[in-house]
Amino acid sequence: MGKANKDGQKLRFMMVVSVGLGMAFVAISCHPSATPNQLTTASSDAKAAADRIAEAETLYNGREDLNKARVAVAALRQARTADYGNYDAAWKLARAAFYVGDHTDNGAERDDMFREGIEAGKVAVTLQPNKADGHFWLGANYGGSAAHSTLAGLSSFRDIKNEMDAVLKIDESYEGYSTYLGLGRLYLEAPTVLGGDSKQAIAYLEKGLKMNPNHTMMRAELAQAFIATNRNAEAKKQIEIIMSATPDPKYAPEHKDALAKAQKLQQKLG
Repeated sequence: MGKANKDGQKLRFMMVVSVGLGMAFVAISCHPSATPNQLTTASSDAKAAADRIAEAETLYNGREDLNKARVAVAALRQARTADYGNYDAAWKLARAAFYVGDHTDNGAERDDMFREGIEAGKVAVTLQPNKADGHFWLGANYGGSAAHSTLAGLSSFRDIKNEMDAVLKIDESYEGYSTYLGLGRLYLEAPTVLGGDSKQAIAYLEKGLKMNPNHTMMRAELAQAFIATNRNAEAKKQIEIIMSATPDPKYAPEHKDALAKAQKLQQKLG
């Protein structure tokens, strides 16, 4: 009987161990670890996103042709679909959407682009809050959208200001010190009741030009601010500098925009 009891205890122990090992194997097999197929798929998605981002960058460099900028937007949408957590796809989509929204003559397309740019900019800021790209292009899209409603709400003013202030703290020199252009434009275009202030606009623009004297769009905005404050002689001086400037090839489309604006201001001055 003693031997039979011992044999029975061993049998029960072995059965318990077998069941425990079986449960362990089941738990391991059900654990959400990445399988080889999942890893391959993730790698494939990341590569697809990188390919679309590279394609979009080439297209954006030719943005003076607005259709190329539109195709860049489409390519960056595909990049985000492939890899939603890709920071570069998010902020570059915000940048391309802003350019299309800022240059299109179609009101519906403009509104859609700024809306998409704001959404992509928010994603970029969430992914990398300590990088300047997301904050800058989110602020730019806020500004583009608000410009067509004459900054009707105080919240719009604050949204733009907050994002531009964030860029100044992270990287003051971002995009050739263009944050000062954004702030100057904000204070120049906003109604006084919402915080608009032509003198403050001039202060921001002059500071930006001190940092980057070759920023012709900043000069065009400063010329407009001088006209708004009846400083026409100073406005003419800025226009003359723009007309004779040699543009940075990287920002050739923006230089053409600055020239067009300068010519309109020149006509306004007579």
